[in-house]
Amino acid sequence: MKTRKHALTLFTKYPQPGVTKTRLMEENGGTLTPEEAAELYKAMVLDTATVGCHALETCRNNGSDAAFDFFISSSPESIMNQVRAMFDEEVPEQTFQYVIDRGANFDEHFNDCYRQLFEKDYDSVVCIGGDMPAITPDLLVRAFDWLETLEKESDRGAMVLAPCQAGGVSLVGVTRTANMDFSGVFYNPEGVSALDALIAIARGKELPTALFEALSDVDLMEDLAHMITVVNAMAYTARFQPDVVVPQRTVDFIEKVGLYTSTPPNTSFDPRTKIDG
Repeated sequence: MKTRKHALTLFTKYPQPGVTKTRLMEENGGTLTPEEAAELYKAMVLDTATVGCHALETCRNNGSDAAFDFFISSSPESIMNQVRAMFDEEVPEQTFQYVIDRGANFDEHFNDCYRQLFEKDYDSVVCIGGDMPAITPDLLVRAFDWLETLEKESDRGAMVLAPCQAGGVSLVGVTRTANMDFSGVFYNPEGVSALDALIAIARGKELPTALFEALSDVDLMEDLAHMITVVNAMAYTARFQPDVVVPQRTVDFIEKVGLYTSTPPNTSFDPRTKIDG
């Protein structure tokens, strides 16, 4: 009997000043220098990878004989040696494999990543971005569990999704039998959100799909403000929740740069009956 193979894929870019997280930079209305934006992204990528390693260890120890591998998918090819060196230096105790994704836009890069892994005979692939330091191992474990559960009940394959803010998605997992095509999902000429586009594909194929809790990524300053509050809370609550993996690199960056989140003072003393949410 064939041993089933599953892949967790971190879809990312190499953190370069002026290239990564540019919407967080001062010149674009943010608060970070190009160097700080790249440093933050590097911290988030490595923290996200650390959570992924914890999740796969749980999957490997669940009593199944299935294989669970961790891939880093990035481009262009000219930068891959630096990508490898970063993970080798920062997470030397873990084993990563690498995919060079190619295409003219994000949809094509995404399709190419999945295509390469399914050609390597993987039965399911769960893909996440590198800017989600608050992701939990539990979410990733559930993603693989639900793919297996749904596929057993279907002759069409299965898909799992976790939404992010603004109608996007932060996690996409599919089985090889789903035969998914992501063309028009992220680059949609009609302005359809990525989540709506994926659900429309699933509905058209009658593809069993599971939806998880929202998980924010970090693109804009308001995303960064939210992330700061969450990771700071995680740093404290991990004392009481042993399954929480603290995104320590991101926490350290926040402290070093002196970032914090503030909200307008609430001076409203209106009776509750006059307050609209």
